[in-house]
Amino acid sequence: MKLKSFAAVAALACSAFASHASPVVSVSNSASDLAAALAGSGISVSNASLTTASNTAAGTFTNGASTVGFDSGIVLTTGTVDCIAGPNTQTNCSGAGTTTSLAFDFISQTGKVFFQYVFGSEEYNEYVGSQYNDEFQLLLNGVNIALLPGNAGVVSINNVNCASNAAYYRNNSNGSCANQALNIQYDGLTTILTASADVMAGMVNRFEFLIFDRGDTAYDSGVFIKAGSFSGTNPVPLPGTLVLLGAGLLALGAVRRKLSN
Repeated sequence: MKLKSFAAVAALACSAFASHASPVVSVSNSASDLAAALAGSGISVSNASLTTASNTAAGTFTNGASTVGFDSGIVLTTGTVDCIAGPNTQTNCSGAGTTTSLAFDFISQTGKVFFQYVFGSEEYNEYVGSQYNDEFQLLLNGVNIALLPGNAGVVSINNVNCASNAAYYRNNSNGSCANQALNIQYDGLTTILTASADVMAGMVNRFEFLIFDRGDTAYDSGVFIKAGSFSGTNPVPLPGTLVLLGAGLLALGAVRRKLSN
């Protein structure tokens, strides 16, 4: 009995520790490796190029589930990946440079494209509403498709924060909304966002992930893109699918209750 109790306490302790884990980031300046890490089902990529704000501005990450929202992927920053690992102990973490871009050609076999991402920044919350309005863009053949749901605009400091489109914002510092105390250096992050578009199936298209400082070069921002989520199929179940799944689980529970009686 005592052994069982000890095991239960140990499991709870490990769970609590895991729930507060910080992302582990590795620098990478290989455009082809970063692009390959994103490619999922129904998508092939080629001709990747990377332009970075500094020699530590881009990389891959793991252990991001409890902070970013998904476990692994790539990260592009306006300065350095050194401004990512938590806890949030700095008020102004900055690296050299202003802009990082990852671009590549791709072919979708389904005629559709999706990917999931999270934007974060040190600009929150003190520079919301100012000219220091860092932004993330996803250019599909030159057109930005990194937009908030419901045509709510671009993904930037001034457009996603405690007061504007707050449903898509997670606060990690002092501000007008609750501090979620995430184990990451950035002062605020978006929720997981999904971008999607229609393209010609089997045709070559061009994608560019672009994150940039606006107003100055201080206070880093970064975008986390989920590994394998650059896909020809939707990574988020449709509402009807969720309803059917829920109905199935309810039916299964009813059968189990009936058998137990």
